[in-house]
Amino acid sequence: MTECVFCMIANGTIPATIVWEDEHVVAFRDLHPQAPVHVLIIPRRHYSGMEDEVPAEAHAALCAAAPAVARATGVAESGYRLIVNTGPDAGQTVAHLHVHLLGGAPMSEGMVTLA
Repeated sequence: MTECVFCMIANGTIPATIVWEDEHVVAFRDLHPQAPVHVLIIPRRHYSGMEDEVPAEAHAALCAAAPAVARATGVAESGYRLIVNTGPDAGQTVAHLHVHLLGGAPMSEGMVTLA
């Protein structure tokens, strides 16, 4: 997906503030943070969302990255929230599967409409 902004971040074509990465995922700071710590964790391979035929290994890589990202951003001990939005009604604005990791402050119920 040469036109997908998240694919371009994953392959280094456009810059982002990378906080953690491995061969399967890239985690970078959200440009419009909704919490003191707001990181997006994306698979390097393009999947539009949860409705794509996403292999179990990709889901596992996203979930396995979350604790490492939380440690890297200093929220592992205080706690963090993970959110996946799928489709426009859920607020997904970039059609590339991604997990929001939020932390750094107590969470409220109103923090569920993230892009």
